[in-house]
Parts: sequence; structure tokens; C-alpha cells
Amino acid sequence: LEIVNVASGHGENCNMKYSLIFGILLLVLMAPVRAAQNFEQRLLDLQHQWATINYETPEAQREDAFAGLAQQAEGLIQAYPQRPEPLVWKGIIVSTWAGARGGLGALKLVKEAKSLLEQSLELDPDALSGSAYTSLGSLYYQVPGWPLGFGDDEQAERLLKQALKVNPDGIDSNYFYADYCLDQGDADQARIYFEKALQAPPRPERPLADAGRRQEILAKLNSIKK
Repeated sequence: LEIVNVASGHGENCNMKYSLIFGILLLVLMAPVRAAQNFEQRLLDLQHQWATINYETPEAQREDAFAGLAQQAEGLIQAYPQRPEPLVWKGIIVSTWAGARGGLGALKLVKEAKSLLEQSLELDPDALSGSAYTSLGSLYYQVPGWPLGFGDDEQAERLLKQALKVNPDGIDSNYFYADYCLDQGDADQARIYFEKALQAPPRPERPLADAGRRQEILAKLNSIKK
């Protein structure tokens, strides 16, 4: 009986040991998965908050709201310094913050946005379906040229066409190229790309952004018809 008890106890200890080792290995193996899920959720939170501020927040409150969201985006950049997506999104947030601020005070912000988007392109130019090309191109045709800013219509066209090459059917890539064409006085070309933007496949994870962008597209189309 003594031998049986000893053997039985030894077996239980081995099972506990193996269970502990298996548990540790499982934690190690699952850590990258959990980290990726955490990153994706934090990035999606930024996108949702941006859409809420841009399309649903009263205009007088947007500047402060974008400032706070830019700080959150910076936290994600610091946590994931080798990922281009947080740089893209901070660039988008800062550029729309500049639009909310307006005037000469916005120039510092658009220069910061430009730098963030350029950094993301160095890491991965195709990240987020080429969103950095779209956002940077939009800055180049909306920002004043020298000596006040860095605006450059030719650079804008090059970047926006590259965005279309990466994401030919995207709502944003088509919208901003259309808006550039409208800015250049080419209403016929603008209409083509605005209508193509309206046909873009929906983004299930970003319904508010899609709805807001479609409203902007319809408003631009109506202005062309007039």
C-alpha cells in the first residue's frame, strides 16, 4: 500500500508539473495574439472616436476633442513604434484638428500631420489600403503654398493617384481625388470619381465614417449640378 501511495503521489506531482508547463507555454503562445487584438481594438477605437467628433460633435467642441484624441493616438504610437497605422491615424486626427482650428494657427498642425504621414509611408506605404497617400495628398492641395505652407497641386495629384492605385474602389481614395479635381476646376472628372466613391463597398467596422463621407459626397455633387 505504501508503494502504491508513493507512486500515486508522484504521478499527481508530474501531472501538476506538466499542467503548469503547458499553461505557461499556452500563455507565451497566446501573448502575441492578445497583443494583436489589443492593438486592433485600440486602433478601431481611434477611428470610431474620430468619426464621432468629425460628424456628430458640435463644431465649437471639435478642436478640443481632436486635441484629446491626438494624445490617445500618440499613446498608441509609443506602444507600437514599428506600426505605421497609428502614425496614419494621428496624421488624420491632427489634420482634421487643423481644419477645426482654422486660420494661421492651423499651419503648425498641418505640418505635424504631414510629418506623421511621411513617417508612416517609410514604414509601409500600403498600410490601411494606402490611406497615408490619400491623407497626405489632400493636405498638399488644401494647404497654402510657399511662403505660408507646403501646398503643391502637382504633388497632390501624384499622391492621390497613387492612393487610387493602391485602393481603386475605396470611398476615401475616390472622394479625395474627386475633390482635388473639383478644386482644379475639372467638374466633369470630379463627378465621375464622386459617383464612384458612392459605389464603394461599405466598411462594416466604420458605419458612421461611411455615412458621413457619403453625405459629403452628395453635397459636392449637388454643388456641381448647380
